[in-house]
Amino acid sequence: MTDMLVRLYAMPPLEPALGALRAKGIDVRRALPAEKYHLGLWVREHFSNFWASECDVAFAHQPVGCFIAVRDNTILGFGCYDVVGRGFFGPQGVSEDARGQGTGAALLLACLHDMWGLSYGYGIIAGVGPVEFYEKAVGATVIPDSTPGVFRGLLRFPGEPEVDSHE
Repeated sequence: MTDMLVRLYAMPPLEPALGALRAKGIDVRRALPAEKYHLGLWVREHFSNFWASECDVAFAHQPVGCFIAVRDNTILGFGCYDVVGRGFFGPQGVSEDARGQGTGAALLLACLHDMWGLSYGYGIIAGVGPVEFYEKAVGATVIPDSTPGVFRGLLRFPGEPEVDSHE
């Protein structure tokens, strides 16, 4: 689970990704504080308790550091930033039935563009699973010797699996 670095000043534009999803009836937007409970349940059900905990932290920020993809009042995916640490992107997840439509790339871009708007020059993608996805989507590069990175020593219950990658 390596980390990756993104040059926020050299990202693809956000609007084409959002427009393509709008054409499919998918809205990508900042999560509202009132949605914290529902999103937490969804993340726990589809991904992990670790990610649900990290999502919870994103709601402590003002503005909320979490974007969601929604169609017909149904959550399709989420992306968070400034959770693991300042300047970090992740976790991010898209439901299995919504993958392959550009939802993950749009959530990634929404978060990273928001970070750029907050004056970050670079973003770190923590604990990456699909390296190729991030290379293609935003030109991210692998940070050498970054495994296990910030997740070193993460507490787990006996028998609990290793922490999920932030894909």
